[in-house]
Amino acid sequence: MKQMSFDLPELDREKTKDAVESALLKYRMFKTIDVDEREAKVTASLSDIPRGQTNVTSDQTGDIAAYNIDAPAARKAYCEKVERAVKRLHPKERMLIQERYMKEDYVFDYVIYTQIMGISEGTYYKYRWKAFYKLALILNIAITKNNE
Repeated sequence: MKQMSFDLPELDREKTKDAVESALLKYRMFKTIDVDEREAKVTASLSDIPRGQTNVTSDQTGDIAAYNIDAPAARKAYCEKVERAVKRLHPKERMLIQERYMKEDYVFDYVIYTQIMGISEGTYYKYRWKAFYKLALILNIAITKNNE
């Protein structure tokens, strides 16, 4: 009987770090910036170019209504996905990610590890890399070394 083995992938540190940071930046943007609802044009536009039959139907109001519903729903789903992923982390890793990347205000790394967490710089970066590694795998944005 063969033993099954599961090896964790070796990730490209820089590319994975960039991918996770961009995902967290996208999360922060989605949380802080509201979607502007689109509205239908109520006045006709005048054009000098004669229009021919294109056999394409257009429903401007329907397209706008779909956008006004789908865009906020997609943003909310993305934010919930990131929040669920962060909740699965170790408590210290979770606190690090929440304080550094998920709050509205930008905070520097040294403020997190000196004032908030009370740990050394080296320990902070070890926790951050472990958190990034787990988040990359959970969010399916991990970049392995042989993906180059």
